Amino acid sequence: MTLTLSASFKKLLVGSAVAGALFLTGCASTGSTMLGSSNGNTNADPRLTQGNDAQFFSKSGFQACAAGAAVGVATCMLSGTSNRGQCAVIAGLAACGVAMGANFYLDQRRSEYASTTQRLEVMSQDIQADTQRVIARTETARQVMADDRARIERLESEIAEQRVNQEEAQRELAAIDGNIDILRRDLRNMQRTVSEYEEVAQLERKDASPEELSKVEQEIDTMNQQVLALQQEVDDLYSMRSAITLG
Repeated sequence: MTLTLSASFKKLLVGSAVAGALFLTGCASTGSTMLGSSNGNTNADPRLTQGNDAQFFSKSGFQACAAGAAVGVATCMLSGTSNRGQCAVIAGLAACGVAMGANFYLDQRRSEYASTTQRLEVMSQDIQADTQRVIARTETARQVMADDRARIERLESEIAEQRVNQEEAQRELAAIDGNIDILRRDLRNMQRTVSEYEEVAQLERKDASPEELSKVEQEIDTMNQQVLALQQEVDDLYSMRSAITLG
């Protein structure tokens, strides 16, 4: 299959690749931990900042695309191919997905697949993959939140019995706050992902069969339900945390 890219799409992705390359180079040269950190939050649980599921929903759409495209640039520069620009564009496609927005995503898919049926099938696969990422992140989050709830319950007992160590309690609450901040950031990006898929489905509506569209919409709803479940658990933890005040 021959991949034909629109001029505007190619220009945007090449620009992302260059920006991503500069971004990664800057991090490497300055010793920055931006790609692996959580907005500089050093109080957060390492399970939320490290591991396979820590990066998927931690960046903005541009950052996610640019970083992935930069890897494509590096690969193409080392490959010796005669058309490095085209190579970088193709290599960067998989890193972007819906992260760059509905119109960008649809332009990408239309450049690859002329058939609406094919595009919806690939979109279905993308939604399922992102849903699995949400599930993996939720499993990690639940482990951390269970520990945080236990810490809060212990602190509540210590406060009630007037035997709390103020300095230690402040450190523990700061760590819990850091975890909540990260989870809320991830939730915002998850919700944005759901919204972008919904918009793509709407854009494809006029050319799609009811059956094809219904399948995609059900998968989007499945992903959304996973996100809403995590949202409720994070909100519950926040309410529990907010009930604690130190004198």
